[in-house]
Amino acid sequence: MKDKKVPAAVIQRMPRYYRYLGDLLAKGASRVSSAELSRRMGITASQIRQDLNHFGGFGQQGYGYNVEVLYNEIGKILGQDQDYNVIVIGAGNLGQAVSKYTNFNKRGYKVTALFDSNPALAGTTVAGYPVLDATELGEYLKENPTDIAVLTIPKAGAVETAKVLVEGGVKAIWNFASVDLDLPQDKVVVVNVHLSDSLRVLSYKLRELRGQEDSEEV
Repeated sequence: MKDKKVPAAVIQRMPRYYRYLGDLLAKGASRVSSAELSRRMGITASQIRQDLNHFGGFGQQGYGYNVEVLYNEIGKILGQDQDYNVIVIGAGNLGQAVSKYTNFNKRGYKVTALFDSNPALAGTTVAGYPVLDATELGEYLKENPTDIAVLTIPKAGAVETAKVLVEGGVKAIWNFASVDLDLPQDKVVVVNVHLSDSLRVLSYKLRELRGQEDSEEV
């Protein structure tokens, strides 16, 4: 990797490259140009080349990119060449949906257990995974090294639960609780996902679109 300080915007685009290249690979494509990727992704060919140059480039002038090679290299950059042990905190609708997502396990994210504070759920299973009482979380982490925790509980208990996760050695938290977690960055990686924020962005764009349509009708 040429530059360890890769801009956040570039990192956010890498999964899109990986997804588009996966589609091309499934269709039997052997190579692709930055111009073709540009048309598919809606960003400039120059931006694509700049993004990939952060990690070494991978392309050849006059040829473009070998689809399979680039797909595999981006997979390595994104850590898709490794397996991860995952637990889900919260066995409600969202926690169950994540656990039942079949591609989750196919892509190397191995769910091992769910945890919930509702005693009625303890001892049940979701998609074949055991649901354990939330009070068992600390002891479970001592005996079961865990890479990623998916947090799908209300914000009231999210901060304290996150502290237990960090103390238990969890290195990454995918946080769906409606609170931004402020944790030591040298100990844990956190991605905060606010579904309501995405919905508000959608409603903003819808408002803009309606405004354009109204102005065209005048």
